[in-house]
Order: sequence, then structure tokens, then C-alpha cells
Amino acid sequence: MGCFVYCFLGTAKDVTLGPTAIMSLLVSSYAFHEPVYAILLTFLSGCIQLAMGLLHLGFLLDFISCPVIKGFTSAASITISFNQVKNILGLQGIPRQFFLQVYETLRRIGETRAGDAVLGLACLAVLAGLRAMKSRLPRAACMEPLAARLSYLIVWTSATGLEDLGSPGTHLLPSLPPPWAPGRFITVALSTTARNALVVLFAGLVAYSFQVMGSQPLTLTGSIPQGLPAFRLPRFSMAAPNGTIPFRSMVEDMGVGLAVVPLMGLLETVAIAKAFASQNDYRIDPNQELLALGFANVLGSFVSSYPITGSFGRTAVNAQSGVCTPAGGLVTGALVLLSLAYLTSLFYYIPKAALAAVIISAVVPMFDAGIFRTLWRVKRLDLVPLCVTFLLCFWEVQYGIVAGVLVSGILLLYSIARPPIKVSEGDVLLVQLGSSLHFPAMECLRDAVCSRALAAASPPRSVVLDCCHISSIDYTVVVGLAELRQELRKHGLSLAFCSLQDPVLKVLLSADLEGFQHFPSREEAERCGGVEPGDESSLLPTGLIQ
Repeated sequence: MGCFVYCFLGTAKDVTLGPTAIMSLLVSSYAFHEPVYAILLTFLSGCIQLAMGLLHLGFLLDFISCPVIKGFTSAASITISFNQVKNILGLQGIPRQFFLQVYETLRRIGETRAGDAVLGLACLAVLAGLRAMKSRLPRAACMEPLAARLSYLIVWTSATGLEDLGSPGTHLLPSLPPPWAPGRFITVALSTTARNALVVLFAGLVAYSFQVMGSQPLTLTGSIPQGLPAFRLPRFSMAAPNGTIPFRSMVEDMGVGLAVVPLMGLLETVAIAKAFASQNDYRIDPNQELLALGFANVLGSFVSSYPITGSFGRTAVNAQSGVCTPAGGLVTGALVLLSLAYLTSLFYYIPKAALAAVIISAVVPMFDAGIFRTLWRVKRLDLVPLCVTFLLCFWEVQYGIVAGVLVSGILLLYSIARPPIKVSEGDVLLVQLGSSLHFPAMECLRDAVCSRALAAASPPRSVVLDCCHISSIDYTVVVGLAELRQELRKHGLSLAFCSLQDPVLKVLLSADLEGFQHFPSREEAERCGGVEPGDESSLLPTGLIQ
């Protein structure tokens, strides 16, 4: 259901919605392993996400900074890749938690199944070779014989997909429409997955051949239940041995899960969407993403789904396969439905090692080692949220994202509370803020002014606050400025303002500050710097106070 809904409402072409390991753990915690609770949690989570979208709360997602995104994607590429190592090696019973996973894999590496390891490494090598062909294969010329052009067509389709065949200079399919043309998305979605599909198909044939010969050295996907769920309303009560659990009791039982599940699903989806949008040069609309995820969960509850979110692994495979629009979800959803209805028996022979190789090949390029060096060169403080996110994502992805957002928020609040302040001494003490003035910064400004104005051997008679960078103030700032003026006045100093913007001037005039004076420019403030405390208003140029 998520594939179809996101196709029409989503804004990220690469994102694939579906069940994830993180969401599975959260749902199991708050749904008590009861399907009725899980389905109702899906419905309510979707309603909450829809409400957030309708209230345009998507701006909250703008607080997920680029270092957080980079830390998340780099850590996720490592954890997802290592999570597939057990399938490459044919190991069973490996725990999901990353550190336990590493320990158990290394401890049991002697139990590696040779067949799985050989097939998995071979698939990885083939996928890497096909990807390398994209940049190294020569282009076919228009004058090449037909047989040569067909050969190029087969190789390029396997290695890169048809979106490159129609590009300038290829001359294989000169009439191929652009990616956004009607009907093109089906061609792209089917053809650009050729690299992954060929590897899986080849591995399946190898596994089937071993099965026919009576020996099976490979670990297979195995049986998959066939059939589709019924379309019906989620149940708002549940039968129990001692009666019926009403809707209100079910909601109370889920408790904070009604906040944690939708928010974690949203954070994960948007983090993935932003990561791939940055990599593939397009933009997402956070409010639209809220609506898409909300509708997907609400409609998913009608087909017995538990809460879904963006999947990093599937999204990476989607991006590596060359999908050009969200309409690729139609093909994905249709293939899933077709497979569940008729083709589950064919999936029995797909080796897990081959699937693991496809996933590893898709997520490894998402690791950005250069971001650490870039941030060290550009702004080292941004390494803090990057490293916090990166390290905690190895524990749990949701903790890493939340911690990274919190650290980024703290750094943002610190820069607001401690703005750069430049103080110049002369006939007047000129104080200039390097950024806007908000109430957390009032104490910092007060300390900076008093420490310089009152500590000087021959203190100036006037302090001028240059407000050219201040676009808005609140009541707390007004009160703080009034208190600062009173403190300066006790020591025989006056406080004046210059370069006030209209919104700030309006607030200060409305506050009716005693002895308030302001000048249109810094030069005029310095020229009138000999104003005596108590005589400020009399020496102001005509018309400055209105």
C-alpha cells in the first residue's frame, strides 16, 4: 500500500516505504505482539502524521541538519552492509544489534558455508564490475554495424540502464523519450534494475541446478506464504478471555507509543529522503512527506499493515537501479502484489547470499568518508553532531538521529544565546551585534556592555547600540534593555540606539521606554555623543521620535 500511496503523494523519487527492523522493534514494544494493537497503532500513527501535515508542521524537520544526515547515512551504510555479512557467510542465529552482531559474526566465522561465501563474493564482484563499466565502456557511434550496436545495447542495459542509452553521444536509442515523458517510468523501472535482476536470476538458476542434482550448498530464501490480505476497517476493540477491551483502553495501553512510533517513522523517512535528495540533486517538501506517510499508514491499516517508514536498504537499491520518478513505486507495488498472488513458489530458490550482495552493493556508496575531512576544514564544530549521530546509530538508528538533532539544536541555541558582539571605544562606546537579538542573549549583551563601559579608566558618557542586524525583538529583550539603561544611568551613562529597523523601532516605541533615544545612522549617533543623561530627548534631531 505504501508504494502506491507514495507514488502519488511523495516528493522523493528514491524513497521506498515499507516495514523496517527499527519499526518492527518499536511496534512489538507498544503493540504487545497483538496484531489488533499493531493495526490500530498503524491507523492512529497515520492520523497523527496527517494532522501534522495539515497543520504545516513540516518546518520542524528542517532542524535535521546536513551533518546529522551524513552521519546517519554513513552509519546506516555500515550497519546494513554488516547485517548482510551473515547471509554472505551463511551464518544463522546472528543477533540484530550491531555490536553483538559483529562479535557473534567474528566468533562464528569458522562456521562459514563455503557455497554461500563463494556465491556471495562472486555476486559482489559482478555487481562491482557492472557498475565500473558505466564509466569505462566506450560509447557506440551512429555508423557502427547493427550487430555492434545491439551488443552495446545489451551490455549498457545490464550495466547502467536505459536512462544512459538515450543520453547524448550514445546513439543506441536516439528516440528514447526523457525520464519525465508519459510511460517512460515503466521502461526505466524495468530496465535499470537489469544489473541487480541479472545477478539474482543467475544465482537462482545456480541454486535450482544444485537442487535438481540432489545437493544444496546454498542457503535459500525458502517458502513464502501466498495470498493477499482482505481490505477492511481496523478493529477499534479486541476480544479478551475476560471480556472486550474497548478503544479507550487500547489507546491507554499503547501510551507514549502513539507519539514515539509516528515521530520515529517520520524522522527515519525524512532523513532518508533528505540524504538521497542531496545525493541526486532534487528537493523534498516536508509537509507533503507528512501527508504521504500519514495516508500510507491510514490506508495500510485497512490491509492489516503495521506502521511503515522509509527503508534505507530498499531505497538505496531503488536509487542504484536508476529509478527516475516516484512512479517507480507503482511497478514495485504491482510486482509485490503479483508475486504474493502467483509467484511465491519461484522465490524459494533465490539464495540469500545473492540478495545480500545486491543490498551491500547498493548501500556501500552511501558511506561518505570525505565529509569528516570537509567539516574539519570548513567548520569543526559541525563535527560534533556528525560524530554523535554516526556513533549512536551503531547502537540504534533512532537514537542516533534524535541525539544528532538535539546536539544540532543545542549548538543553534548557543549561537543565539551568545551572539558575536563587537565593542568599539571612542567618544561613545559603540556596541554592535553580529546577529539578531533574542531573549537568551540579553544577559550576554548586558555583561559585555557593563564590563567595558564601567571598567574603563575614563568611561564614555554614552553607549550606542548599533541595531542594524536586529530584525525583531520580544518583550524579554525590551525589559532587559530598560534594565540595562537604568544600570548605566546610575553610573552617569546614557544608552542610545541607531540603525533600528522598522519592526524593532515599532516595538520599542510601543513599550514607551523612559528616555528612549535613537538615531538613523551610526555616524549621527557618534556626532551626538555628548548627550548628558537626563537631557537625551532635548538633543535629538527633530522628527526622530514619532
